[in-house]
Amino acid sequence: MAQENAAFSPGPEEPPRRRGRQRYVEKDGRCNVQQGNVRETYRYLTDLFTTLVDLQWRLSLLFFVLAYALTWLFFGAIWWLIAYGRGDLEHLEDTAWTPCVNNLNGFVAAFLFSIETETTIGYGHRVITDQCPEGIVLLLLQAILGSMVNAFMVGCMFVKISQPNKRAATLVFSSHAVVSLRDGRLCLMFRVGDLRSSHIVEASIRAKLIRSRQTLEGEFIPLHQTDLSVGFDTGDDRLFLVSPLVISHEIDAASPFWEASRRALERDDFEIVVILEGMVEATGMTCQARSSYLVDEVLWGHRFTSVLTLEDGFYEVDYASFHQTFEVPTPSCSARELAEAAARLDAHLYWSIPSRLDEKAEKLRPLLPPGSHGDPATAVLAIDTTQGTTAQCKESGDLGSSPGTECH
Repeated sequence: MAQENAAFSPGPEEPPRRRGRQRYVEKDGRCNVQQGNVRETYRYLTDLFTTLVDLQWRLSLLFFVLAYALTWLFFGAIWWLIAYGRGDLEHLEDTAWTPCVNNLNGFVAAFLFSIETETTIGYGHRVITDQCPEGIVLLLLQAILGSMVNAFMVGCMFVKISQPNKRAATLVFSSHAVVSLRDGRLCLMFRVGDLRSSHIVEASIRAKLIRSRQTLEGEFIPLHQTDLSVGFDTGDDRLFLVSPLVISHEIDAASPFWEASRRALERDDFEIVVILEGMVEATGMTCQARSSYLVDEVLWGHRFTSVLTLEDGFYEVDYASFHQTFEVPTPSCSARELAEAAARLDAHLYWSIPSRLDEKAEKLRPLLPPGSHGDPATAVLAIDTTQGTTAQCKESGDLGSSPGTECH
């Protein structure tokens, strides 16, 4: 009955976007937000360490080289000025003259001595004497400042190399989200997986609905964020991410998709941002992976293909099927209408003017399988099958309003 949908296997290009919506978060987790007209740029210098870490690699390497080169040149110039001021350069051949630095005969030699001092190489050819108190003070100052430069720049490069966003590259999200039934209720689902054998510790998942809205006072909010519950109350948002997991958002009365039928969902314009956080087991650093789904990347009436199989003594994950889905029977009506159908079937409520749904439910009651009389999804699917068509919903508004839909 259910056939695999090969169109969503890894490799083929994504379907074109219907409305050309600009993503708030790209599929790879990059945020499409740029800071413009920042006048107080001095704030970046107050946290110079983070500023250097956030720079692109070519700029970070440039600052790394300049930090050492300029320091060596600066102190090399001071060593040369000391030698020039004391007259050491004029007594190079005078064996009775005690210079500040032995064998310092020019600026190049002063520059090399500066490198030897700051890097503690100490070849032994150029060495400071005890007859130069200003040289001793400069030697102490360069040793201290050189250690600070080493700690700062090496620390920046180490943090940049070990940034946790590199670990996030091996955390994958399904290319599509799906809407289908779970335990008789409509759920919005997507899949997450970890390609590495080292685990993410204390992993947790969140989901945000990004859409525009207008307040009662007429204020327009272009990127309003709404939480999508993925198990915060029950603890299901805390993951043991050893094998791929299907994350489910139950569409209940608190969900923004409560009144969304299949047709209304296709006409809507939104973006779902999913965020996976946790600590990298190897380093203990916090890692965050992000992805997003546009409205045309949400498949109604689909379910994910299983990727886990039991082999001889272990479980094997087939990531070739990670993004694949297949179609399953799913009512086209909204979760609110399914709940209303369940209430009619369970409470046997009959109004003075019975609705068409009540009449159909009563006629189909003897045809339903045992134990399914309280299942709204089974009832609606049976009605669809009997009428020979899919349930059609007439909407008078979008997802954010109260359309007052009626399912026939």
